[in-house]
Amino acid sequence: MLLDLDLPLGAVLGTFGVERHAITFHGQAAHSGSTPMNRRKDAFLAAGKMSQEIYAIAARHGGVCTIGSCTTKPGIVTSVVEECRITLDQRHLDAPALARMLQDARDSSEKFAREGNVKVSWDRLWQIDPRPFNNELIALCDEAIGETCGQRYRLPSGPLHDAAEVARAGVPTVMMFVQSLHGISHNKIEDTKEEHLELCVTAFDKLAEKTIAWLRTSH
Repeated sequence: MLLDLDLPLGAVLGTFGVERHAITFHGQAAHSGSTPMNRRKDAFLAAGKMSQEIYAIAARHGGVCTIGSCTTKPGIVTSVVEECRITLDQRHLDAPALARMLQDARDSSEKFAREGNVKVSWDRLWQIDPRPFNNELIALCDEAIGETCGQRYRLPSGPLHDAAEVARAGVPTVMMFVQSLHGISHNKIEDTKEEHLELCVTAFDKLAEKTIAWLRTSH
């Protein structure tokens, strides 16, 4: 996001809530040579339709959706897929929007299962509520970035970070993001311009000073 806007730094509003599920489509194994196309109950066909649909769901609600894995049974070249299991990770900073994303995904999976004459089942793997950060600290972080860079921007964090648990424990929390080259993070090729790192250190120092002053006046 910072890369697209050509901004070096941003104040983080909080960490996304997460809904993570395994979706399994159940069809019928059948020989790939002898089974007519119109007679198949292909679990992979239904699962494959979800890969495009999750992008539409994310676009409607402003969050992010990812299918991170796909496994099939019997998993051989000569058989129609009897069972296809995909994993879906959905994230949003707003809890009601996250719930709507999840419902849309459920509805879509059932629709695709009906169209393919297969069945579908869901298993929750993990869930966490959104973790908004402290409004006063966000404002101070925003000020520090503005004083350092001349431009301000606020954005959510898709990854959770340890800060999510700190905020959940009731400790006033904020984060500052610095632009990643090519928009790649949490990867060995992640990198940041040296001048952006220098700006980040300066802005973080300003934020620390502002936070100390804030604590003195508020306690």
